[in-house]
Amino acid sequence: MKLLNSMHCLFGSAKYKIGNLSKIAVNADSYNILEDPKVFRERLLANIKNAKSRICICALYWQNDEMGQEVMQAVNEAVAANPKLYVRIYVDFHRAQRGLVGKTKQIVNSDWYRELAKKQLIHPIIYGVPVKRREIFGVFHLKGFIIDDTVLYSGASINNVYLHRLDKYRIDRYHEINSRELADSLFYYCADVFHRHNAVQDFAQDAIPTSKELNLEIKKQRRELCRTNYKISNAEINSRQVGITPLVGLGKKNNILNTSIINLIEAAEEEITICTPYFNFPSHVLKAVNKALSKEVTITIIVGDKEANDFFIHDGEPYNKVGAVPYIYEMNLRDFVNSHTKQINEGILKIRLWKDGLNTYHVKGISVDHRYHLITGNNLNPRAWGLDLENGLLVDDEHHLLLEKITHERNFLLSRTTPITSPSELQTIDDYPEDYRKVILKVRKFGAQWLLRKLL
Repeated sequence: MKLLNSMHCLFGSAKYKIGNLSKIAVNADSYNILEDPKVFRERLLANIKNAKSRICICALYWQNDEMGQEVMQAVNEAVAANPKLYVRIYVDFHRAQRGLVGKTKQIVNSDWYRELAKKQLIHPIIYGVPVKRREIFGVFHLKGFIIDDTVLYSGASINNVYLHRLDKYRIDRYHEINSRELADSLFYYCADVFHRHNAVQDFAQDAIPTSKELNLEIKKQRRELCRTNYKISNAEINSRQVGITPLVGLGKKNNILNTSIINLIEAAEEEITICTPYFNFPSHVLKAVNKALSKEVTITIIVGDKEANDFFIHDGEPYNKVGAVPYIYEMNLRDFVNSHTKQINEGILKIRLWKDGLNTYHVKGISVDHRYHLITGNNLNPRAWGLDLENGLLVDDEHHLLLEKITHERNFLLSRTTPITSPSELQTIDDYPEDYRKVILKVRKFGAQWLLRKLL
């Protein structure tokens, strides 16, 4: 009986479940980390220019600005040079048909896509993917730039800020992996699951059906997305390789990405690093973090300062209610620091706040025991946990072949952070601008905090 119990604990453990995931074998020298957004931009443009067979890009949005136009021009030139090049671009259906939050008088991106298509006989096909009928209840948050057999994985969308085209940048992660099997897995998922029903729309059309008109198709599509995973064969990983498991998930049930996030945290024996731009852990993640702390696993959380939030409104900019969001995240963080003062004082928990002038922070991921690294667009918040379509790459670096590169990336991020050791180092609601303080107090008055947490 003791042997059976022992075997059950072993094979049912989080570490066993993580280790037992199917993996793609990738040579360590085929895995590079491009920590600077400008370097990522140049690699993206170079890969597009040299594309021979396929370009498949997944991003939340592709903005009609200088950078968006430059990358689109590169794609158009690649198609003109090679008319047989297979090009598919997937963006969020809703986000493409509205302007930026807080801005007015904008030509929406979908109009730009349609005008581009009219001007060219051969043009990139840009699809809008509706995950839910309304954007507030779920978006297409899938990531990945697949060019021939190279995967550029980043949480970045395509615009001036994400790719540091002008004076400001939004820092993210930029991992370049050369692997035909990994590229195939991400590519064939898109080619399959987004075209089983008629929810996904080509933005070259003169008239795009509304989400209300597509309601039934969106429901069918959502069912497919909830039960379809990336397809890979399990490979043996030799001493010069890392194992990569692509993960995708939508919703709270049977979501292998969510499950792997919890297993990853619970599998930790020594240390965890968590990066998130918006401090608002789902209850399952918070529980796993607290459990790890109780086992004296050292946890470092690198989170964006409220002023490094893309919703932060600086002095002199027009007021918008959405500007209250960064303050709400800071309140969450302050509560967390207040309830974990003991672990912070003991050095088990380390909170690092990222800020670099007017630039913004969009880094997500988890590293465990210098071996496992989740590279993802998942914000590790309730919205990502239950509403949005998310993906990620789980890297198993058993032989620490990527340790130097991962450490360099981590130190690059930490160099722009300050430690938070006490709740007094963060502002309270009394310190906030009056307009945003009123919004937060109104939310509290009507008891909407729980709903706001789920939607942020």
